[in-house]
Amino acid sequence: MVAYEEKTLLKERFFMNISLEGASVRSRMLERFECQTVPAARAVPNLAEDVLQGFARRPRALPPKYFYDALGSELFDRICDTPEYYPTRTEARLLDQSAHSIIRQARPDHIIELGSGTSRKTAHLLEACEANGLEPSYWPFDVCEAVLHAAAEALLEAHPWLKVQALIGDYSAGLAHLPQPAGRRLFVFLGGTIGNLTPEESIAFLSELRGLMREGDAFLLGADRTKAPRLLQAAYDDARGLTAEFNRNVLNVINQALRGDFDPYAFDHLALYNETLQRIEMYLVARHDQEVHLMALERRYGFLQGERILTEISRKFTAESLTAELRAARLNPTHHYQTEDRYFSLVLARPN
Repeated sequence: MVAYEEKTLLKERFFMNISLEGASVRSRMLERFECQTVPAARAVPNLAEDVLQGFARRPRALPPKYFYDALGSELFDRICDTPEYYPTRTEARLLDQSAHSIIRQARPDHIIELGSGTSRKTAHLLEACEANGLEPSYWPFDVCEAVLHAAAEALLEAHPWLKVQALIGDYSAGLAHLPQPAGRRLFVFLGGTIGNLTPEESIAFLSELRGLMREGDAFLLGADRTKAPRLLQAAYDDARGLTAEFNRNVLNVINQALRGDFDPYAFDHLALYNETLQRIEMYLVARHDQEVHLMALERRYGFLQGERILTEISRKFTAESLTAELRAARLNPTHHYQTEDRYFSLVLARPN
């Protein structure tokens, strides 16, 4: 919990650039916004440590969280608008169709969203709350303070009853220090992000979340479904080449942070569907033999032509595998919402 003075400073910084008519309106907005940092419950490797560990493996690997610098975030927004990338718009459509049922089942006093980002899809849940006579507080949890502020501004303007309790932190660093407000809580984890975790990582994460839940709480999970490999591969290798640029940009992130000399265009983008593991695998593939110097690490790494760096996995689920993973974490699925084409699922679960 940050000190009162720090919280006030965060609030003032948030509203400094908001143009509103009348001091009384601004005052009411200030009263409905709080922002605090959630301390890490455990150590999380930094980029230098992840590179040292990941480049010691074969194939070499990097965690996908480093995609999202300013350029990477912009590229991902553009990817979401491509005709091939179905997940974002499919999940949004499913939320629009299912939000009223979800809210009537959960009846939350608080909505806590892990990895909230811009909160665009969460707006469907808040609209359903309003239509059903509920006024929960919203707790978006994300690593990017600026994004939290921008998302809160839009939601506060749209919903005069809403209170936003923004949380700055990394959910992968543990949930032990999350605030524990009284009342029914709806935990939300959207975007198919669960697929970026291995089965073991996923069950550990879900189990940790389950450990925080009380009777009356609910959990809403968004997950991408298995489908024709050609559709999956196209979604991660669009015709405009935006995903390729997004993938290569992680090498720019390494160059900047670790004083490296990667040439991103010396690597090709590759997206493959691994049918055995039911997951998309994204790689960077060396176009020729080369050596890279990371001066901050005092290391040189050689890459042979065709050598791969695994940059992301994105698991796809059947209804059965999704249910099994939740139950392994002692979460009981009570309602399963899916699109007519079964491209995407939303599952509402309760603690066992």
